[in-house]
Amino acid sequence: MTLHLIKLCVGCDSVKDLESWIRQRLKERRKRGLSREHLHRTRMVPRRVDELTDGGSLYWVIRGAVMCRQRLIDVRPFVDQDGVGRCHFVLEPKIVLVEPRPWRAFQGWRYLAPKDVPRDLDRAAPGAKDMPETLRRELRELGLL
Repeated sequence: MTLHLIKLCVGCDSVKDLESWIRQRLKERRKRGLSREHLHRTRMVPRRVDELTDGGSLYWVIRGAVMCRQRLIDVRPFVDQDGVGRCHFVLEPKIVLVEPRPWRAFQGWRYLAPKDVPRDLDRAAPGAKDMPETLRRELRELGLL
C-alpha cells in the first residue's frame, strides 16, 4: 500500500521559491559532477520505506497550507561526518501543484495516508495551475478553491 510524507517547506514563501531552490541545487550538483538527483536531507529515517517508494510523494506545506508535492523515488539512510544518522529523500525534481489545504506547523516530517492527501490541482480545479499563486491563495481563503 502506498504511503506519503508531509513536511514544512522551511525558507520558502511560495511554490516558485521551492522550484527555484530545486533548480539551483540541481545546477550546483551538475557543476560538481554529481548525479542529477534532487536530494532532501532530513534527520529521522522513516521505517516504512517500502510503502513510501511504492508511488508515494512528499507533500510540502508552504505558508500554512499544503501547496504541492514531489514524487518520492528513494530513501537513503547515511551517517554524517559527526556520526549522526540522517537520510536523503530522493525526489523527482518536478513539482505537482495540489489542492491547497490548511495545515498546522509541526517539526520534521509525518506520514500521510492516501485518504488524507489533497487532490492534484489539475483534477480539483482544472486551469487553476495557470493562475498566479497569490490569486489561488485568495480564492482558497474565500472558500472558492
